Amino acid sequence: MNETPNLVLPYILEAQAQKHVTHNEAIRALDALVQLVITSQTLAAPPAAPLEGERYIIAAGATGLWTGKDTRIAAWQDGAWAYYLPKAGWQAWVIDQVQMLYFDGTVWQLPPRGLSFVANASLNGAQTRFDILEEDIALAGAFTDSTIVIPDRAIVFAVTSRTTTAITGASGYDCGIIGDPAKYGGALNIIAGSTNSGVTGPTAFYASTPVRLTANAANFTGGSVRIGIHLMLCRAPTS
Repeated sequence: MNETPNLVLPYILEAQAQKHVTHNEAIRALDALVQLVITSQTLAAPPAAPLEGERYIIAAGATGLWTGKDTRIAAWQDGAWAYYLPKAGWQAWVIDQVQMLYFDGTVWQLPPRGLSFVANASLNGAQTRFDILEEDIALAGAFTDSTIVIPDRAIVFAVTSRTTTAITGASGYDCGIIGDPAKYGGALNIIAGSTNSGVTGPTAFYASTPVRLTANAANFTGGSVRIGIHLMLCRAPTS
């Protein structure tokens, strides 16, 4: 075996000439892959003037020097591109999108989002549980519903939102539910980076309910919004 199984770092072999070449190759790979921070994952062709040490996730349909290397990590090292093939489970922080991605074995994508906290539990299994459910929603048409839902019997305190990609078509958007489209915010900003904290009085839901984002003035033609559903669940005893 001439290389490590996970990062594919080359071993220095017994009686090998120019051992420093193999050693430096392994060090370069470690420098590229450990604490992986990506400049961008949207480029399909190399940037004109990369900085030493910059790393990119190559976008689909790669061209030029990156042709055929979709989804790979390209690192600009010692004046040339080095390419690293990711493995399922690898994670990377993407600077220009301010988010974490993981590789599922085929594509880079957002990790499952959410946070749970059990505030109190009885000896018989009853729980008071606080949850935050998150989803990135790509917008299209007159409205778009979330695929995550407010759970049946949940008490919701707020639905927060962040425009992650500038919205096109609509002049603004409402955040709410079917029948109450602006419950958690109306005429919200379409500019990337804008946020809203849609705080309400505690509201009990008695059926699984999606969050609805409704376009103002005209249909959505593009853009995306990240929502967070802030809720409490009261679990019955298990015994």
